[in-house]
Amino acid sequence: MIARRAALLSACFAVAVCGPATAETAAPADPPGVPITWDRAANIKQAAERIGLIQRTRGAEGAIKHIDACYRTHGLASAYSAAFEGCIAQDYMETKLLTRIYSRLKPEQLRKIGAPTADQLAQAMGRRVVTAFSQYKVSAAEADAFKIEVDKVGMPVFLKTVFPNSAAEIDALGGTFDETDKSKEKN
Repeated sequence: MIARRAALLSACFAVAVCGPATAETAAPADPPGVPITWDRAANIKQAAERIGLIQRTRGAEGAIKHIDACYRTHGLASAYSAAFEGCIAQDYMETKLLTRIYSRLKPEQLRKIGAPTADQLAQAMGRRVVTAFSQYKVSAAEADAFKIEVDKVGMPVFLKTVFPNSAAEIDALGGTFDETDKSKEKN
């Protein structure tokens, strides 16, 4: 059961970072099985602002160190919390940004700078998120609903924080990173 849950969660987040989401439904306000006692959208926005500011001022290395410390600190709690959920949201947004950037570089460029490939980044994030959600028995459906909400309310805040005066840079990276929005624009 745990292996199956891990595989489902990993697939959800790997697809989320590397390709379009399969579900276009809105995230439920209170997913069954995980008692949410905080304003999830506000929590995601705060997490987006925090990690966006770190990314802008200290770069990807600073952001990754922050996310690692966040998981290590808030993963000690006995119950799923807003702070821990913020760690997951930050990891997802930062990884999504980096995979977009790294996917534009040639493999030899990545090797030269000692950077992982976009796929390696996505897979590592998927493993972290699976571990995080599994720790508190968050279902794959709940995780997917959370991902949709992060895409909807977190990514725009994150990108505007990282690139405060650069609409062109955001457009070059794919806007809000929601592939479903691009398909809607074509219709």
